[in-house]
Amino acid sequence: MSAQHNHAAHGHDDHGHDDGPHSTFSGYMIGFFLSIILTAIPFAVVMGDVFENRTTTVVVIAFFAVVQIIVHMVYFLHMNGKIEGGWTLMSTIFTIVFVAVTLAGTLWVMYHMNANMMPGHKHTAPAAATQPAQDHTNH
Repeated sequence: MSAQHNHAAHGHDDHGHDDGPHSTFSGYMIGFFLSIILTAIPFAVVMGDVFENRTTTVVVIAFFAVVQIIVHMVYFLHMNGKIEGGWTLMSTIFTIVFVAVTLAGTLWVMYHMNANMMPGHKHTAPAAATQPAQDHTNH
């Protein structure tokens, strides 16, 4: 048998196969301009000091980051529920959930370690440790 694989014998046609949806120039441009807008708005929020509360600023930036991730997935990675019977989208959703749980757990553990191990935290020290050491040398 030849080293080359014969696609035509297995019903594969190299000229007419479709690996998934392909975007047009206008689709790429829409994604590009949405990405610019979704980057410029959080930048303006931070540089303009729009919100007095730091937490509100962080939430707004995180929201725009998530929207930008979705724009990239749809317009540049061409992900939707139709490719490969939806398995690509399902594996992406699983990955996002897994990363979110891992990140949230890590932040939770680090916060509690920081809160419980701060030097100013009131610890009950043993009595022997609180008394000053006595000098037993003869003068």
